[in-house]
Amino acid sequence: MSEGPAKSDSDVSGGNNGTRGGCGAAAQDPEEKLLLAAAYVYDAQYNRNIPFETSPQAVRLYYFYNHWVMQVATYICITVDLALAIFEEPAVYQLPFLATSIVEVFCLLAFFGRLVHFSKVTPRNVFWKDTKNICVMVTIFLNLIDLIIYGSLIVAHIPSVRWSRVLRPIYLVNFAESRQIRRAFRSIRNTLPEILYVFLLFMFSVLIFSLMAQKLFESRNFITAEGEPYFQSFLEGVFNLYVLVTTANSPDVMMPAYDFSGWYAIFFIAYIILNTYIFMSVFLAVVYNNYRKHLKNEIRKLAYMKRRKMVEAFNTLKIQEGSEFVISEPTWLKLVKMVAPDISNSHRELLLRVSKEDSQRYVGKDAFIRLADLLNIRVITMKARMHPLECWMPHLYRCAVSRFIRRVVLHKGFIYAFDVVILVNAIFIALDDKNPLVSKAEWVFLSLYVIEILLKLYTHDPRSFFAKSQFWNWFDTFIIISALIATSVNTALKSVSLYNSQEILDIVFILRVLRLIRIIDSIQRFRVIMNTLINILPTMLTFCGIILTIYYVFAIIGMELFKHKITFFPENSTEPHAQACGAEVLKDSSFAKSKYCKNNFNNLGSAFIVLVELTVVNQWHVLATGFALVTHPAAKLFFIAFHVVVVIMIINIFVAFILEAFFVEYSLEKSEVETAIEKKIQELGMAVQAGYIPTGNLVDNMDNCENGPGDFGDGNQKGLMFQIASKRYRTVDALLQRMFEAEIPPEDEGPPMEDIMNLSPNDLYIENPTFNSAA
Repeated sequence: MSEGPAKSDSDVSGGNNGTRGGCGAAAQDPEEKLLLAAAYVYDAQYNRNIPFETSPQAVRLYYFYNHWVMQVATYICITVDLALAIFEEPAVYQLPFLATSIVEVFCLLAFFGRLVHFSKVTPRNVFWKDTKNICVMVTIFLNLIDLIIYGSLIVAHIPSVRWSRVLRPIYLVNFAESRQIRRAFRSIRNTLPEILYVFLLFMFSVLIFSLMAQKLFESRNFITAEGEPYFQSFLEGVFNLYVLVTTANSPDVMMPAYDFSGWYAIFFIAYIILNTYIFMSVFLAVVYNNYRKHLKNEIRKLAYMKRRKMVEAFNTLKIQEGSEFVISEPTWLKLVKMVAPDISNSHRELLLRVSKEDSQRYVGKDAFIRLADLLNIRVITMKARMHPLECWMPHLYRCAVSRFIRRVVLHKGFIYAFDVVILVNAIFIALDDKNPLVSKAEWVFLSLYVIEILLKLYTHDPRSFFAKSQFWNWFDTFIIISALIATSVNTALKSVSLYNSQEILDIVFILRVLRLIRIIDSIQRFRVIMNTLINILPTMLTFCGIILTIYYVFAIIGMELFKHKITFFPENSTEPHAQACGAEVLKDSSFAKSKYCKNNFNNLGSAFIVLVELTVVNQWHVLATGFALVTHPAAKLFFIAFHVVVVIMIINIFVAFILEAFFVEYSLEKSEVETAIEKKIQELGMAVQAGYIPTGNLVDNMDNCENGPGDFGDGNQKGLMFQIASKRYRTVDALLQRMFEAEIPPEDEGPPMEDIMNLSPNDLYIENPTFNSAA
């Protein structure tokens, strides 16, 4: 959230160039050199640009800093720190202040330790210039000070406010692990100036129409349906017309004037057309254009810095071969095994074949620099094997009847037949479940689905059928087995005790409906759309982090402003003003009449629910008015601010990003690196054709990595085959770079590292330095 100048952000800075001169001297030992180069490649693969010292000790500390255990521990501490608001006053589940304070101190110590660890691997001058580090340190200090002051006041029985809780999301944003969230915030920040001009023009329009409405209706003394004065106050008129932009109070706000004269409808229609349709569309257009421009600039920096990282790795391991510098084949294999230890030997050998000519015993510079991209492409390694039944009962499995069954299962008609079964099942699900015929039909459908799975397992090798990439097979099997168990349990309970468990019935009903989702996998266009949505899901999670951050800030502020102002009472409560949410001023108000008493800020859970309702915008003005009645009319500014920040800015930016990501995913073509891999696979005769469905003899070999180097090669393939997992990415950054990589020439290394961090969206680089310039 608090980002300094671009050059101070280690995610977009070239901190390693400060230690570049020591790369050769800092790691003379071959193993140390390999460790250093692997760190560079790993950073390039995952688009990390954390500047680190190149001494052997610092490199090992850097590996430990990036270890998944350390990252998971950091996220756990961040989650626990944020979740403390659930147990603090006002609390969902109240815990003693001492308990929550001890947990918070522990989290702050963990954050401080993480920061100290970071300082040990980063050059001192870079660490202290990085705004993120300063921001985290200041936040830790403020949290401790607030904790001490609040605790002292609690002991003295003096009411106080935990004002520093609103700063907790800073840890989520500013630690190095959250670079995607931080990058999104930075792009939002850069987009704000252009949005601001449109917003000011929009507000000018609202103010002008509010002034006109006051002059038109003030003297006529109209009364609203709630008995309130109609446009008698300028500020109240501004609020009502602002709400009208969201259509939440339409047509209610128009009706008093419209009842008096139909001509007044022209005023409101003109207002809606101008502000709701034109200005809101302009908002989306401006947000989309500017956000895309700044996001493109961010990704261009990532692409340049990734190439710089790979140049650093090459310079660390290079040897001279004739007149050029290269990486020896054994060194390349050791490096890849260190960077990607989970890939199979055959996969590693395939990448080597792509990176060099068959006659060469080394990898050139241009090919080496593509290594990070090669590792980010998902390649499925398969190996031909016999079905287990064919091994155990070869004569039975190969008989004419068995071959006929397998041909039927592999035929398209088999798929179409079960699509019809699903559609018929959908009709029965919609019928009355108490009908005995419907209940018996449920067992028929379950039996058919079980038979379908058994036939598929008979035809396809189980290891292939349940491979990691076979999501729909896993989904079908889980749903059917769960439905079979739940239905059996419910039937047993009913037959034994004449009792239906409502909870089990609910599970059964849900599982029945979920079975209909299978139809998605049967229709090609549905499958394309669903796969696209699944692929951009990691990107959407980044914006979930942004929404969580903003929600948390507004929830904490809302709890401090409105806690215990509105109270929910059960329907049969005898408390005074129970029907008015515990506040006499809400009596006969729209808030109380709508029974919105549970929409309050009395704890974090309720606060988040209110914020979700405000995001949907329906009836948000009723909520804002209710809280204004129990506090002060100025409280409406809180709700207007939330609407502006979340609905107008963040949601539009979210829509812009999803549109861009969806367009790219939906019409994505293979990259140059993917094409090179596919070409090599074709040359080796080891390709699985696109759209190929394993027929029982291809098994995902990625799980065991049991094939050795001897399994690879033209003359000795032993059934080994490869397939690129279409449009799948290991990282969010890899998808983002695909959005703009076509606009960056492959040979363009970009400007010097110190200039990359200062790139603006308007910078153009005509000259394209070669990689040899950095050797």
